[in-house]
Amino acid sequence: MRCSECALVSSSGQMMGTGAGPEIDSAACVFRMNVAPTRGYEKDVGSRTTVRVLSHTSVPLLLKKHGYLFANSSDTTYVIWGPQRNMRQDGKGRIFTALLKVAWKYPAMGIYAFTNQKIQYCDQVFENETGKNRMKSGAFLSTGFFTMILAMDMCDRIHVYGMVDEDYCSRTNNSAVPYHYFERPRLAECRMYNFHEQTQRRGHRFITEKAVYAKWAKRHRISFKHPSWRHIA
Repeated sequence: MRCSECALVSSSGQMMGTGAGPEIDSAACVFRMNVAPTRGYEKDVGSRTTVRVLSHTSVPLLLKKHGYLFANSSDTTYVIWGPQRNMRQDGKGRIFTALLKVAWKYPAMGIYAFTNQKIQYCDQVFENETGKNRMKSGAFLSTGFFTMILAMDMCDRIHVYGMVDEDYCSRTNNSAVPYHYFERPRLAECRMYNFHEQTQRRGHRFITEKAVYAKWAKRHRISFKHPSWRHIA
């Protein structure tokens, strides 16, 4: 798959009230993450989904809703990432085995998994960009990181919607902005980012990753909207 122009839609509460739905749907390809819904939020996040990237931890939710998701998104490609213990293909990979059953039930669906080699590649990219070994630093890469790498492989130009920059939470009081636009009760986005950035083990380095995206934006055709990253433009 190759796309001239892609919309990468964040699951952030930053999307609320943007009215960006029609603009997102006009892109050649639309990327979404995990199980972020579109129904009821079309005005702000759009309705089309070309590629949906999911963490292995989101797969149980996907399977719980598969009747709705798969029946209403036959043109969506699903790409799942996860550690080898969950994605091994010898019958002992819990998540891979569950996905295989769904693939048999919906043979027309495009369901793919990151290979172990691609996971290791993403770990190496993180270390090259930050100088930190991902495992030794107690970090887990976010689904956003895998989605961005996949989009750079597939898209000539990327517009990212609803993603804040690395300094956003330190310079702005945005305690009211929720982590996800679709969840209730709503967790504060910046509170989640700061917690994960500082935790010693099993944390996503959301803020560090955004610093990496800022570097990539200067080398690739990547722009950020709602909010815009003015120092990138």
